[in-house]
Amino acid sequence: MKVAILGGGISGLTLAFYLQKAGIAYDLFEADEVLGGNLRTERRGSYLLETGPNSLQLSDELRDLLTDLNLTTEIQETAAVSANRYILRDGRYHRLPASPPALLTSGFFGFKAKLNLLREFVRPAAPINTQETLGGFFRRRFGSEVVDYALNPFISGIYAGDPEQLLLHKTFPKLAALEQTHGSVLRGLAKSGGAGGRRKIFSLRGGLQTLAIALTHHLTNRHTSQPVTGLTRDAAGKYLVQTARGAFSDTSYDVVALALPAYAAAPLLKPLFPEAASALASVNYPPMAAVFTAYRRTDVTHALDGFGALHPKVEQPYAAGSIWTSSIFPDRAPADQVLFTTFVGGSQYRAHAGQPADAQKAAVHTELSRFYGIKSAPLWQHQYYWAKAIPQFDANIVAAHAAADELATQGIESVANWRAGVGVPDCVRYARQMAEKIAKSAA
Repeated sequence: MKVAILGGGISGLTLAFYLQKAGIAYDLFEADEVLGGNLRTERRGSYLLETGPNSLQLSDELRDLLTDLNLTTEIQETAAVSANRYILRDGRYHRLPASPPALLTSGFFGFKAKLNLLREFVRPAAPINTQETLGGFFRRRFGSEVVDYALNPFISGIYAGDPEQLLLHKTFPKLAALEQTHGSVLRGLAKSGGAGGRRKIFSLRGGLQTLAIALTHHLTNRHTSQPVTGLTRDAAGKYLVQTARGAFSDTSYDVVALALPAYAAAPLLKPLFPEAASALASVNYPPMAAVFTAYRRTDVTHALDGFGALHPKVEQPYAAGSIWTSSIFPDRAPADQVLFTTFVGGSQYRAHAGQPADAQKAAVHTELSRFYGIKSAPLWQHQYYWAKAIPQFDANIVAAHAAADELATQGIESVANWRAGVGVPDCVRYARQMAEKIAKSAA
C-alpha cells in the first residue's frame, strides 16, 4: 500500500503524520516551498500577524495531535476578555449575551425577538429539508431579528459566507438533528448540556504556523516546490503522479489523497473523471482580505474588552468585522499600541474585496475611526489578500461531496476543507479518520 498526498496544508500534513505513524508508505507533494497552506504567521516589525486562522478551538483530536508533536507546552490561551463578543447595532457596539437565558434578560434583542426565542420551545419541527439554508432555518425557528443581528454577522465574520446561501445540513447538521430529535433546538441544547459547552480558544507561542513547522519536521517523505501536473492510471489501476519535475512518473500509488482546494484538484481529475472535475470546479470560494491596523492605545476610546466585533449586513458596513488581536494576545503588538485584524470581502462583500490595497486600508481606517472613537492616523497598516478564501457549503457543495464519495470507490480520497469542514479542527479530525481508514484497508 502506498499513498500519494496532493497538498501540504493542515489536512495533507495531518494525514501524512498519521500514515507515517501507522507504517503506511506515502509521498506528500506540495507546490509551495513551505508546507502549511493557510497556516501562515508573519513577523512584521513589532507585530506578529496570522494571515490565515487567527486562533483555533481545542478539539480532542487537535489536543491529541499537539500532544504527539510535544507542543502542549506551546499552547497560548486567549486573555480572559476574549469571552466577550460584540455586535454592531444602530451604529455602535453591543456585547452579545453569552447564552439563550441571557438573551432574554438583556437589552440586545427587542420584545418580539425575545418572544420568538420563547416560542421556539413549542414551535413544531418541520419535515427534513436538505435544501434549507441557515437563514431559512433560523428565521423559521427564531425570527428575522435573530437572523439579522446574530446569525448573519457570525456567518459572515467566521465563514466569509451568506446565511441565505449556506445549507443547514452541510454547515450545521447537528442543529437540524436537534430539531428532529427534540422538536426544539433550544430544548435539545439544554438536554445536551449546550452541545458540550464552548471549547477553549488558543494559539501557539510564535503563532499557529508553529503547528505546520512541527508536522513538517516529523515527516520523512515530503516533497516541496513540486506541483502535481497530472494523474494517470496504469494497467493495474494504480495511479501515477506527474509533477513539474517528473521525478515520480514511474512510482505507482494505490490511493491518491486530495488535500487540495477543490479548484486546484479539478484540473488534475478532468482527464480521468470529467464529471467529478466539473463538480469540484463549481465550489464557491469568495475573495477575502485581512487588513491589519495599529494605533496608539491612548488614541482609541473603546475599551476593547473582548475578542472582537462583527458587523451585520443590515447595518451596511464596509468590513465584516474585526478581531481585537492585541486584546486576546497582548504579545502580538507593542504594549502601548492596539492591533486590529479587519476582514474585508467574503460572499456578502465581494465588491470590497476586489478594491486596491490602499483603498481598503483607507476604508478600514475610516470605519475603525467611526466605531472606536479614533482621532489619529494609523501607526501602521498591512493588507493580505486571498483571491479564493473559504469554501462555501452552499448548493454547489452537494455535487462536490457526491463526487468525492464516487471518487473514493476509485481509490481517490478527499481530505481537504471543502470535504472535511472549513475549520482546522475539522480538517485534523477528518484526516486522522482517513489515515485510520487507509491503514485498516492495508491490514
